[in-house]
Amino acid sequence: MAGKIKINTERCKGCGLCITVCPKNGIVLSKHPNKHGYFPAQANNHDCNGCAACATICPDVVIEVSREVNIVEVKEIKKQNCGIKTKINY
Repeated sequence: MAGKIKINTERCKGCGLCITVCPKNGIVLSKHPNKHGYFPAQANNHDCNGCAACATICPDVVIEVSREVNIVEVKEIKKQNCGIKTKINY
């Protein structure tokens, strides 16, 4: 399942906690400061698996993580539930 990280760079203080917990090394500090003078985290969504460890550890709550849902996976879940429709929220 592929993930995507979105960081509000204007609110990020560049603490680096998200960088330390990312298992795919998909976050770096920007080389350009934001309007407050901080060097914010910057996402490289190339290898993101959507684990959301970065969003969980972020003290400023500036990271959003989304995941692509595999449509085959959803159909399998519906089949296993004998036709009961299941809503999956990520």
